[in-house]
Amino acid sequence: MSNKQSIDTNAKVVKYLNQDYTSLKRECRSSGKLFTDKNFPAAPESLGFKKLGPESEVARGIKWMRPKELCSYQTQCPYAEFIIGKADRTDICQGKLGDCWLLAAISSLTLNPQILKWVVPEGQSLSLYYAGIFHFQLWQYGQWVDVVVDDRLPTKHGKLLFVHSAGGQDFWSALLEKAYAKVNGSYEALIGGWPMEAFVDFTGGMAESYDLDDAPSFLFHIIRKALKLGSLLSCRINKSNSIEMDNLTSFKLVPDHTYSITAAQQVHYNDSLVELVRIRNPWGKMEWNGAWGSRSELWNYVNSEEKKLNNSDENGEFWMSYTDFIRYFSRLSICNLTPDTVMSDEVLSWSYKTFKGSWEKGATAGGRKQNQGTTAHHSQFLSFLINVIPNN
Repeated sequence: MSNKQSIDTNAKVVKYLNQDYTSLKRECRSSGKLFTDKNFPAAPESLGFKKLGPESEVARGIKWMRPKELCSYQTQCPYAEFIIGKADRTDICQGKLGDCWLLAAISSLTLNPQILKWVVPEGQSLSLYYAGIFHFQLWQYGQWVDVVVDDRLPTKHGKLLFVHSAGGQDFWSALLEKAYAKVNGSYEALIGGWPMEAFVDFTGGMAESYDLDDAPSFLFHIIRKALKLGSLLSCRINKSNSIEMDNLTSFKLVPDHTYSITAAQQVHYNDSLVELVRIRNPWGKMEWNGAWGSRSELWNYVNSEEKKLNNSDENGEFWMSYTDFIRYFSRLSICNLTPDTVMSDEVLSWSYKTFKGSWEKGATAGGRKQNQGTTAHHSQFLSFLINVIPNN
């Protein structure tokens, strides 16, 4: 490990589809017209072709609206803002799109201000110098790309159809989701995926995954260390048998769903230390109601300082014991940050070497979510650790 130096913010960032944010915004300001993105239009093809096709139930009746226009229809949304105060985990609430894997990654992103400022460049506003154009920076195939979008968003019945903030007035997360959909071809392309993919796209980092049915004995230590290093973490519950499904439902856990991990702590209880993991549901609701959950009586038996860890609000975030975490969750994903990631000097990151290659259909490609048995088709490498640092 080594102390991380922040990357040069003047480093080359490729303009996605050759769209220059600064030039386009200047043109809009000069003409007095709001930006409309011809490369990702407010049209059916940007939604999708099957589950979000023109004749689908979800897509039927969709109206593309800009945030200011949308808020003019809502009494609970007196004004629209790009970000109110600072970006927060409550700004990410899942809508009618099955992209919990992406939203769990965005939620984790809010825990890391330096990376967030890189992915979501500062100085963007729905009021000051507003021109209907926004941009985001994503890591694609070994380089950062600057992705431009207009702010026309899919709505239905006067509400955002997809990701939205809890208060309804922050629109940065909806616009970031749109930029990610643009890079992937459509919103429908975001249905179902691995959080590791989004982690890498937001950081340029390296992802790893743990099967919790075969978790190493020191995994809690790994989780705490990863959070300290600024890594991004998520966890998932896979579909299981009907008995276990009923058990999950009774505890308000959602099968076949991805959550983000936001903290790991130890608290004193009955003269012993209890390992706890803090988890957030991207729905912004539906919380674990078992031991150490937001309303658990166990919080009455810890000291006053540790009690402050618990927030009893129904916001989708909750604590649970590490033991229950291993029992009910199926997979843990961690994205370790590399020197290509924007970080402060106070946060450590991994040292690494890069070797470029490609996946070829029928030869070295495999491991899609729907066909994990082909993962071994990938090119394989054998690594040796020469200098091992104790406790790392």
